[in-house]
Amino acid sequence: MRVSEYYNLGRTQGTLDFVDVDTVNDIRVYIDPSTIRHLNDDWGRECIIMLTTFFDSVLDSVKMGDRRRTSYLLGNLGEPNETHLGISRGKSAGRGFGKQMSVEFASKLEASQAAKSGLIEDLEDTSFFLDRVDKDIISDITTNIIRGPLIIYTQQMAGVHGIPLEDGVASGPVWNPLTLEWEQGFTELPVADGEKLLLVPKVIVRRDLHLSRGEYYRNHLAPTLQSEEEADPTSKLVRVLKDGRRKVTKDDIRAAYGSSKPDVIRETLKRPDVYENYRETKKSVPPNPITHEELAEVGQTPLPDYEALLEAVLTTPPGKADASNYHRRVEALLSALFYPSLSMPELEEPIHEGRKRVDISYTNNAANGFFRFLTRHKIPSKYIFVECKNYGSDAANPELDQLSSRFSPLRGQFGILACRSFQEKARFLSRCRDTALDHRGYVIALDDGDLATLVSDVLAAINWVPADPPAPDPEVPPKVHDYPLLHARLKALLN
Repeated sequence: MRVSEYYNLGRTQGTLDFVDVDTVNDIRVYIDPSTIRHLNDDWGRECIIMLTTFFDSVLDSVKMGDRRRTSYLLGNLGEPNETHLGISRGKSAGRGFGKQMSVEFASKLEASQAAKSGLIEDLEDTSFFLDRVDKDIISDITTNIIRGPLIIYTQQMAGVHGIPLEDGVASGPVWNPLTLEWEQGFTELPVADGEKLLLVPKVIVRRDLHLSRGEYYRNHLAPTLQSEEEADPTSKLVRVLKDGRRKVTKDDIRAAYGSSKPDVIRETLKRPDVYENYRETKKSVPPNPITHEELAEVGQTPLPDYEALLEAVLTTPPGKADASNYHRRVEALLSALFYPSLSMPELEEPIHEGRKRVDISYTNNAANGFFRFLTRHKIPSKYIFVECKNYGSDAANPELDQLSSRFSPLRGQFGILACRSFQEKARFLSRCRDTALDHRGYVIALDDGDLATLVSDVLAAINWVPADPPAPDPEVPPKVHDYPLLHARLKALLN
């Protein structure tokens, strides 16, 4: 049974920020630390600090030969069954990083030439250079290290969706990046089917790691070996073509050097700069978050039904009595529409020490599309604020001022005002432009018709097919996360 079903959330995976796992069995997705390293929000930075301080401590203890310290650090990495991510068949059984594996992991690091030479810098590197370390092990280790932030995230999502928490639940080992020690304690967590539950943001999970040994071999190591052989006048792998060019194929390289993990490690240690260049290239390119389609496939869950989500908003009666329903239905629709650009929704988030509240706030971790456009054009948008007004009459200056008063250079200066309809829409959009010209931030107003346009644009992008026969000029397919309506409204504010 899914978390959404167990707690009767009335939601499916597309409208949930966390992975909607089975409360008993595992789902085959994995936490990838590379995705965490590209998060720009406070939660992501906290996770990065934990990952960096922990693994640096491990490498230091290995290099100093301090086996007691290494054993202590790695010995507290247990079997994180509470996330229900990984490869267990049937009931979650922690087939990844167990106690015996921690001993083996330490031994492998101590014996690794890559660790001694400094080629292993981050946790992800171990999947390249240590035997039997792959995405499941990396995911398990990462889960242990960021358990503290995951507990906080789980509590946040429980608050958003009304998931009950039980007090006095053993936290498990929590890494303290200040003391560089493990801490144990008790906390509040959901308990499902008698077992504690940790929710995981879907933006940090993938089906495979961002660093790919296959990609590295095909596009970096093998071409390097080809170039070396072709430049070697004594090479037995070279074939001289009719035009005099010297040629070595990848099949020749694979036959001569091998392509297994030990083969890749051996040849990489002889050419460490090849791996270092690959790693730097990958660091400069944000990993693609798992998509709605991939999650639906791997989790056997339905895709977001944008039209049904929109209909739920449109059929909500205007007025104070249904304000809460409207609020939640708008959040469900926007969470599905704006994923993966926006994540980690908080409902009625307090700011200014609790003196003000924001209906909805999202973390902006967009790698492309409209919300990335904001950051590229120097519009502060670390967080995106949404106010929901279920009025039967026009929103006016007080509502606009209320939203703009939430802005700050640190939190963000971009927001969305969701409302039902306007009698004088052009006038209100002019007020939004006045707010921008007064340097009080950027507000885009979206009524029911605008939300319908957003849904139409996203569906058009999803269902787009090239013309047959092809048009004379190359067609540019629409991108799901471009949101042309938002671009047009922002352009009106900027001009």
